Amino acid sequence: MIWRGIATPDLRLASKIVTATFYTANGMVCSVDQLASSAGVAALRAGGSAVDAAIATNAVLAVTGPHLCGMGGDLFALVHLPGEPVHALNASGRAGSGADAAALRDAGHQSMPLKNHMASVTVPGCVDGWLALHRRFGRLPLSEVFGDAIALAADGFGASPLLAGSAANLAGAVGADDLAAASHAGARVRRPGVARTLAAVAEHGREPFYRGEFGTGLLDLGRGQFSTDDLAVDNAEWVDPVSVRAFGHDVWTLPPNSQGYLLLLSLAIADRLDLPDDTDSPLWAHLLIEASRQAGYDRPDRLFDGADVTALLSEGEVGKRAAAISRQQAGVTAVPADPGDTTYLCTVDSDGMGVSLIQSNAAGFGSGIFEPTTGIGLHNRGLGFNLIPGHPAEYTPGKRPPHTLLPAIATRPDGSLRAIAGTMGGDTQPQIVLQILTRMLRHGQTPGEAIGAPRWRIGNSTGFDTWTHPHPNPIDLESDAPTGWDSLADFGHPTGRVTGLFGHAHAIDVDDHLMRSGAADPRAAISAVATN
Repeated sequence: MIWRGIATPDLRLASKIVTATFYTANGMVCSVDQLASSAGVAALRAGGSAVDAAIATNAVLAVTGPHLCGMGGDLFALVHLPGEPVHALNASGRAGSGADAAALRDAGHQSMPLKNHMASVTVPGCVDGWLALHRRFGRLPLSEVFGDAIALAADGFGASPLLAGSAANLAGAVGADDLAAASHAGARVRRPGVARTLAAVAEHGREPFYRGEFGTGLLDLGRGQFSTDDLAVDNAEWVDPVSVRAFGHDVWTLPPNSQGYLLLLSLAIADRLDLPDDTDSPLWAHLLIEASRQAGYDRPDRLFDGADVTALLSEGEVGKRAAAISRQQAGVTAVPADPGDTTYLCTVDSDGMGVSLIQSNAAGFGSGIFEPTTGIGLHNRGLGFNLIPGHPAEYTPGKRPPHTLLPAIATRPDGSLRAIAGTMGGDTQPQIVLQILTRMLRHGQTPGEAIGAPRWRIGNSTGFDTWTHPHPNPIDLESDAPTGWDSLADFGHPTGRVTGLFGHAHAIDVDDHLMRSGAADPRAAISAVATN
């Protein structure tokens, strides 16, 4: 059964969106797109695992949501199985062997190019990520897992309002001919190159992607930026997850190059702050804002490929940062972001396997460059690098860029699964997931209550410069935020109310009796929860 993320399109209470929470004792899929959630639950009904469902969901999103994600992007995932440690997969690609920071500096760049420049493109890791997940946890053949995605790409699908609005910005983009059809919501869009590529990967694995049409096109577009050896490297790596204890639970995510440690550090700080019970209180918002700032102010020096954040998450460091927070006054440690375009999804199956998966192009259609034979867009995750000579995050061959992507899982002290959560949103991701998990783990809210609640976020610039912006930005409040939050100005937070820019979050909660409850974010307009 499939439900939209909002109970009815016009259901409102006190000017707030009422987000439905759905319940099942079996499997569940939450995503930004009802077609994708439908594909995921079809995999569950066919006997597939939560990983099969996650891949099926993501594959459909790669077809129907190219403004959010796709095979030309990266992927991070967490997998929880009863009785096992949390498994963590980093499927983010590396800079090509032709990466040259000095050449960019000589050309006048002071930071990494954001759009329409191959320097912002790293080797896409998504396909390697799908294959690694499937090898370890998949049950169904890939041809069946990709079946709905292949059919939608070949036969066509109705453009969502979000795709139609985004595609309007692609006029003249080489290789994006398929998406010209997305002229309005409901317009039929076919993507034969994507269908062909998915079918080839299902049958033959990574070779048709990295050494076939797409790989050849990437080499041609790169003009020396990438080599065949670069594309031969498997981008998927199983790594040890990182975690903290907060609000009576262990919360897990990926280590750097993911920024997930910001979520963990801000949760651990917030756990020490004696939050008020009233989540509409300006003090509640103030303390979480300050926890986020204390976690993130030194991110530019802390987040890079291979960084060890063990000391950052230690009791002593958490205590020091928590002690720096005033209950009456905003701090000045951080220098504060238009969200990036990403998609998050979560799944759970009847056997108790849970998956938290996030996949992204980075900014909108990524680099704005498309591989012309397949029509697959190239992400621009290279924007996470910098051009500072000798900096550990300097644009360098073979290095992974700092990444905003962060999936999250919460477990009880006995290791059992409690919650799965995540969001799109660029730099804002840890701030949004902090608010959702605090509401669920500390305040006992349902996924629908936590996701439907109004949000705040720090700053607004490019979506990826929250912690490097030269001037502090105001705290953005969602338009339906509690009126009491306007008094955040009394704490020293300049505030303003805005619409949009607050991510598309989804979450699943598992109670002590293994009943699953989930919600998809109505901010996405077509989000959906599906159960089998």
